Amino acid sequence: MSTNKRKDVIWRVYVAFFGIVLFGMAVLGKTLHTQVSEGAHWKGMADSLTIFSKTIAPERGNIYSEDGRMLATSLPFFDVRLDLAANGIVKETFAKNIDSLSLCLANFFGDKTQSQYRSELMNARKDKNRYYLLKANLSYTQLKALKTFALLWQGRNKSGLIVIQKNKRIMPFGDLAERTIGYVGAQGDYKVGLEGSFDKELNGVEGQILVQRLAGGTLVPVNGDDDIDPQAGHDIYTTIDINLQDVAENALYKALVSHEADWGTCILMEVKTGKIKAMANLTTNKDGSYSEKFNYALGERTEPGSTFKLASMIALLEDGFININDSIDIEYGEKKYDKQIMHDAEEHGLKKVSIKHAFAISSNVGVSKMVYNNYRGKEKQFYQHLCDLRLNRLTGLEIKGETTPKIKLPAEYSGVSLPWISVGYEQQITPLQMLCFYNIIANNGTAVKPYIVSEFKEFNKTVKTFLPIVEQEKMISDKSMPAVKQLLEAVCIEGTGKELSKDAPYKIAGKTGTTKLIVNGKYEGGYNASFIGYFPADNPQYSCAVMISNPTINGYYGGSVAGPVFREVADKVYATCSSIHLAVNLVKTSDTMNGEKPLIAYGKSAEIEKIYQMLRIPFISNAKSAWVSSNLVNNKIQLTDNEMIDNQVPNVKGMGLKDAIYLLESKGLKVQVSGVGKVNTQSILPGALITKGNIIILTLS
Repeated sequence: MSTNKRKDVIWRVYVAFFGIVLFGMAVLGKTLHTQVSEGAHWKGMADSLTIFSKTIAPERGNIYSEDGRMLATSLPFFDVRLDLAANGIVKETFAKNIDSLSLCLANFFGDKTQSQYRSELMNARKDKNRYYLLKANLSYTQLKALKTFALLWQGRNKSGLIVIQKNKRIMPFGDLAERTIGYVGAQGDYKVGLEGSFDKELNGVEGQILVQRLAGGTLVPVNGDDDIDPQAGHDIYTTIDINLQDVAENALYKALVSHEADWGTCILMEVKTGKIKAMANLTTNKDGSYSEKFNYALGERTEPGSTFKLASMIALLEDGFININDSIDIEYGEKKYDKQIMHDAEEHGLKKVSIKHAFAISSNVGVSKMVYNNYRGKEKQFYQHLCDLRLNRLTGLEIKGETTPKIKLPAEYSGVSLPWISVGYEQQITPLQMLCFYNIIANNGTAVKPYIVSEFKEFNKTVKTFLPIVEQEKMISDKSMPAVKQLLEAVCIEGTGKELSKDAPYKIAGKTGTTKLIVNGKYEGGYNASFIGYFPADNPQYSCAVMISNPTINGYYGGSVAGPVFREVADKVYATCSSIHLAVNLVKTSDTMNGEKPLIAYGKSAEIEKIYQMLRIPFISNAKSAWVSSNLVNNKIQLTDNEMIDNQVPNVKGMGLKDAIYLLESKGLKVQVSGVGKVNTQSILPGALITKGNIIILTLS
């Protein structure tokens, strides 16, 4: 190579070398400038992208029954993580506590050995893991214990402890009233029942916390002065009686299984207030079991059938067209309207009967004839009666999902609509809407709004109270009301519901319903069986509606399918509600006794005094003993000591069974009982010496 060419190559190499050096120096200079002069700016920008506020969900309020038993609550569960690169963790402190911490974890959880825990923690520390998952889904009790372990007891800054709370909604009574209580979808997009209707009140107010996004997308809480604590939601107290809800669901379940029905609903309501005491809804699953999937009471609009006949009778009575004691020709249960033939549901072989009896046996022919003969050409007048009875309105119950009733307009009537509408076809109403209609009769003509929430509370302090709402008074005239009540009582005395009243210690009033189902536009399907009524009939306290859809075996009539559910619920109410007994038995008070003084033979002093006070009956008591008897002295009731000698058999004649058993067994005797009522005779005479363990037989009258 020539000398010139060599010099040319060397020159080019030098130029390239110096170019690279200059470029490197420029890069280095820019880097230093960025770090020193612009460092704060870019660090702030990075922080703005990685540190931000995160929403913290508040603690959701609880749902309670009327007596304060919990129906739904949120239990906290905790994920425990460790920031093993935290500045507060001193190297020497970590090394000193790692063995003790590993041992505590191994002994407490029992899922790994001490050496396994130690190895995992050491590796996480070595990797500078800032979000190491120590344990997930811990209960509060477990978390509390965990915070006492070596290293962790020093708190977040010195141990890197990070606690993430999660809330899980649970129902302590399982699936009882599940659809009524309801739930909210995981994403908050699906809300039903009370959980959905009062989601805002239950949910509370969200909080804010400052977090930092680490590599890999992990979020770590950052201590911030601007953190906002979430506000817990309100607790909701319902009108539900959990015992009656249990009875309603069990009675409904037994009926559905017995008749292999598709679905059923049972609603129990207080007559005077409109409080919903129980609302059961069950539907069949693919495997043949039953569960709460849909609120049929609110959302299932069906043809009511014979329970609707009550509205027809009220219209006829209000317009003065009938007297229930007049007779009517029910034509052996068959009548032709245009080209359609109407039949009574059951063969009875009757021709002329009283209007009351025609209603009691649920004669389609009898009711339709009265409506057809009196309202043909005056269909608007009949329709207006239905509207006046609020049958075309929503009840307004707080739970979302109520279906609007469909009452056919007169302009839509065909030539046979009037007779068929009169017996409950060609229109659709929900079970709850029909119950509210019957409750008007039970409440002597006053419509009350049904409600299921009684109050909101915050930390056990009432913040809002819901009271009964009277929507309309005097909906039925005084001249018609006695006849209307007689009709409903007749159903349960001489008609299709007479089995319901058999051996009942209280009077029942109501109406059975057996409605054909439409399949492919024709009434060729199964049946809906229903019963709606109230009790005690002579002083109504509760109204109840039962509907069972498509029973396929063991009958399909409303009286035999839905009626027993009503009776079982009513029996439970009668057995457990003390106020209803005073109403049923019409216990005489000092205002109505005309001088008659009821005497209580023997009993506890405090209980006897309470009874007389409740009945507003004056009495005199100078008794000092816990046990007393009542006597009439100068036409005044006087309570006197019933002396009990320790080693002698007491006189328990006239006592209630509970007091007699308590008294005798407290003295060491074994009691056997026959009969019902109060003690009439005792096998060991009063005053006899007691031998502990002896049997004494009480005969009740």
